[in-house]
Amino acid sequence: MAASTHTVTNQSPPLTGYDVFAADRALSEAVARHLDPVLLPVAAAELSVLGEAAGSAQAQEWGAQANENPPKLRTHDRYGHRIDEVDFHPAWHRVLGKGVGAGLTAAWATPGGHVRRAAGFMVWSQVEAGHGCPLSMTHAAVPALRAEPDLAAEWEPRLTSRVYEAGLRPAASKAGALLGMGMTEKQGGSDVRGNSTVARALAADGEYALTGHKWFCSAPMSDGFLVLARAADGLTCFLVPRVLGDGSRNVFAIQRLKDKLGNRSNASAEVEFDGTWARRVGPEGRGVRTLVEMVAATRLDCVLGSAALMRQAVAQAVHHATHREAFGGPLIDKPLMRNVLADLALESEAATTLALRLAAACDAAEAADGSGESERAFLRLAVPVAKYWVTKRCTPLVVEALECLGGNGYVEESGMPRLLRESPLNSVWEGSGNVQALDVLRALQREPSALNAFLVEVGRARGADHRLDRAVRDLLTELADLSGLEARARRVVERMALVLTGSLLVRFAPAEVADAFCSSRLGGDWGHAFGTLAHTLDLRSVVERARPVA
Repeated sequence: MAASTHTVTNQSPPLTGYDVFAADRALSEAVARHLDPVLLPVAAAELSVLGEAAGSAQAQEWGAQANENPPKLRTHDRYGHRIDEVDFHPAWHRVLGKGVGAGLTAAWATPGGHVRRAAGFMVWSQVEAGHGCPLSMTHAAVPALRAEPDLAAEWEPRLTSRVYEAGLRPAASKAGALLGMGMTEKQGGSDVRGNSTVARALAADGEYALTGHKWFCSAPMSDGFLVLARAADGLTCFLVPRVLGDGSRNVFAIQRLKDKLGNRSNASAEVEFDGTWARRVGPEGRGVRTLVEMVAATRLDCVLGSAALMRQAVAQAVHHATHREAFGGPLIDKPLMRNVLADLALESEAATTLALRLAAACDAAEAADGSGESERAFLRLAVPVAKYWVTKRCTPLVVEALECLGGNGYVEESGMPRLLRESPLNSVWEGSGNVQALDVLRALQREPSALNAFLVEVGRARGADHRLDRAVRDLLTELADLSGLEARARRVVERMALVLTGSLLVRFAPAEVADAFCSSRLGGDWGHAFGTLAHTLDLRSVVERARPVA
């Protein structure tokens, strides 16, 4: 009898059929820690429903389909009429619709909304990251619109709705709406003050006509866009609807879609305005100030998005090592592989813990009694610090997690290449690393209350770990020296991120996680690659904590 050549053995089963939220102990514990106990049962149940959907084979297939079938631009219809529409695969609409339905744009309308929404955003982003762009911008637009109360009253109920309606129609006729944004221009990039789009005031108060070219306009099939343009009194924020109230199309000429490294499911466009109708948001000349809170919210979403990618990469690596055998036993039992997995799990838990602490600060900052002032000051520094560090840690972690799968991880079907292509995005979006570092320097120099709030938060762990205490002293020494501060900015921000994360883990994480973090990231007992933790640490417990399915 001939030997069988097609029997498949020693391959890991797909990581499906599990609750992405409940299986993530760092995330579920953070939600329990930061939410009011009265709110927790309902929130946890909702997040588990979303987690089960995210862990389903169906949702994972949608994510793959949305990326394998990227959006396509149609500038004209068959008769030559300009339409400027972008067509998406049905899977995109299913994933985006599920995100809207799960309340991922509704944080401002829900008690404990930022923590609940942050956890949901992390869970659902693990299905497919590209659709997080319109969800994030729609969520973040709310505080900017509140600078113009009449606009906020009109648009906020649409943006916080849990109903997704695709297609271009007047926003007033839709049960829910999405917003995109167009800030950067080819001559300026991150330097938005180099903006050259011109805004000409019309006869009606608050109405303008815009003329200019936006180099990056995200989610061009949204119902409206927040943009910057130069009015008579300076740079100003405007709301540009895609469809006007009478049903006619606003002037919104999509020149091309960007061919991007990752984020393939999502459309990013170059657009031109030529007499495009817009409504002013906030006073003339105060455009950057109007958008401050929106920028902070989208930067936090960069942290959340990177933490989600890291978690999914670690989950895949641990799952593979659990089921794959080599050299006489499961990979996960090999001391060297365990060191690598523990190091990855440690980085992922650190990012998740930091991200949820920021979300909790957002909830506290909205307290109606004014008690949130210290949390607002804390966020002023903590958000750019976290944005800088977590987004930069994402790519090397995903690369190492992919390597845990060996050649299988390099194959597109594994899903790991998609995670890898996505991993650099959040460090570029909403200001690259240098922009974040310079923003931290501005806050340090101009807003002493921000540094005080940051140090108060870090100081809550004083005396709990000698390595953390020493790292805090070293940071204070670094901050006391103002010479060459800009050239040292990345070094300073990195140290701030590590001591803040160390403080959180020492207070809230299991002892083995806090010990490993302080030993490696703060104590220096670490190499230059993942998998170089001290062998005397409790690495098995760290890995077990990260296991996605028991």
